[in-house]
Amino acid sequence: MAANLLSRYPWVSSPFLVSAPMRVMSGPALAVAVSRAGGLGFIGPGAKTQDTSDDLEEASSLLRQAANSISNTGSALPIGVGYQLWADDINIAVAGIEKYKPCAAWLYAPRRGPQDFDDWSSQIRHVSPETQIWIQIGTLKEAKQLLQSVQRPDVVVIQGAESGGHGRAKDGMGLMALLPEVADVMASSQIPLFAAGGIADGRGVAAAMCLGASGAVMGTRFLAASEARISRGYQNEVVRASDGAASTTRTLLYNHLRGTFGWPEEYSPRTIFNRSFIEQQQGKSFEELKKLHNEATKAGDKGWGPEGRLATYAGAAIGLIHEVKGAGDIVHDVREDALNRIGRLRSNKI
Repeated sequence: MAANLLSRYPWVSSPFLVSAPMRVMSGPALAVAVSRAGGLGFIGPGAKTQDTSDDLEEASSLLRQAANSISNTGSALPIGVGYQLWADDINIAVAGIEKYKPCAAWLYAPRRGPQDFDDWSSQIRHVSPETQIWIQIGTLKEAKQLLQSVQRPDVVVIQGAESGGHGRAKDGMGLMALLPEVADVMASSQIPLFAAGGIADGRGVAAAMCLGASGAVMGTRFLAASEARISRGYQNEVVRASDGAASTTRTLLYNHLRGTFGWPEEYSPRTIFNRSFIEQQQGKSFEELKKLHNEATKAGDKGWGPEGRLATYAGAAIGLIHEVKGAGDIVHDVREDALNRIGRLRSNKI
């Protein structure tokens, strides 16, 4: 399975590392840098679906400039693109995929469950057969539903509860228990599984491979990449924070302060909490919190941090992230660390 997977993405080196399609923050520069380093970079959903198509155009330009650094890509762009199905416009998304032909389309958070996955997958495959369908799930129930789907995915991403951004609100499970059970259920399908949630270094990648994954996805780690489309104050907070169990939580508060409503009820985001959350727990009204939040948006980088009020979506692995560096360096360092650890496991030199 691993050999077949790598044949679909011939520029990727093993172990297969992926940058998650984080909304807005995973832009063309980050996706291209990850793929140039031998991973697979994804562009994240935009504020509007058309923004994602515009990002694909920019990525195409960047890739033309880097033509000699990524070889054997075939007709598809050596980057992927992600969509939040509950919010994105399928017609605009499919038109963008037809025009730019990314190698993969990552589908997540459907409003109507498996029906939405089937509809999106069918339309994407019709206009761009070379675009592989990646579907992200977070429960065993979803895995069983995928096995009954008319349009089976090419790759399934298993997201553990440790993840940042929007994950399962009530029925999520940690990756250590979730991934092996899903792997057992899906074993006969021959669909590669990728692990996501709480992975920020080579130790996490090696562990994911041992649990049954064909590759590993990192999101929060790439928030601290120099190519991430992110405010400096936000990025500094990702580097500063530690002890994810004590400094992060799942809450809809920051969504609502930002004016974001409509996510399916199964999902809630993990964020590094600050004054907004603390004061909500102390009983301050939403109206007052909203007023203070809006004032903080004018404070620049000071709007983030322990005394800040702005949303800092991030995963529980923040304590493993200590510096900002280039995405290519992140890919190379994590891959080398993972290979060393896997090699030590094989030679019983732990």
